[in-house]
Amino acid sequence: MQTNKPYFSHSNALLCSLMLLALLCAPLIFAPLSASESDELDSLLLTSFTSEGPDFGWYVQNDNVMGGRSQGGFVISAQELLFSGNTNTNGGGFSSIRTQPLKLDLTAYTGIRVKVKADGRRYTWGIQTDALWRGRRINYWADFDTVAYETSVIDIPFVNFLPQFRGFKLDGPELDTSQIAEFALYQYDKTDGPFKLNLISVEAYKDR
Repeated sequence: MQTNKPYFSHSNALLCSLMLLALLCAPLIFAPLSASESDELDSLLLTSFTSEGPDFGWYVQNDNVMGGRSQGGFVISAQELLFSGNTNTNGGGFSSIRTQPLKLDLTAYTGIRVKVKADGRRYTWGIQTDALWRGRRINYWADFDTVAYETSVIDIPFVNFLPQFRGFKLDGPELDTSQIAEFALYQYDKTDGPFKLNLISVEAYKDR
């Protein structure tokens, strides 16, 4: 009796091998980690302005506390915080918004990442810790520039934050990111005129 054996050519064997290899490698070739997914692994959302986002309890502090004439405030709408007003350098020359007291340990991170849409002016991000100078709370400031009418994601490294007290730079101490007690956003670029910044989110980020 003659038994018919299935015919399996070398080309078929090669095709099957290639298909098997493709299946094994598919997660690497066809499903790479997206940029957004990769960013999420290296950042921590601190606050946003959605109903689910953490609420930092922002409040206003303008230069009128020291006799200045600047005006400023904020509203939260459409999942953004709109910080706007008018600075007057005939006095303190600044407007700011600040958070209620915090208790954050960000030693695992490299800096603060803000997503903003602004007017092209320079702004300042502020941090307070438990550090004191002559019994008074020290502020740590770092400036960042904006591009007019464009939404930007801006990284502000912690190493850029310098200690100061009422606008005067201090020699130290360095920022202790394990004891973050307050954030602030300032318009203090020593320019007269209106300002407008939409703050969309705030994150802590770390370098890969």
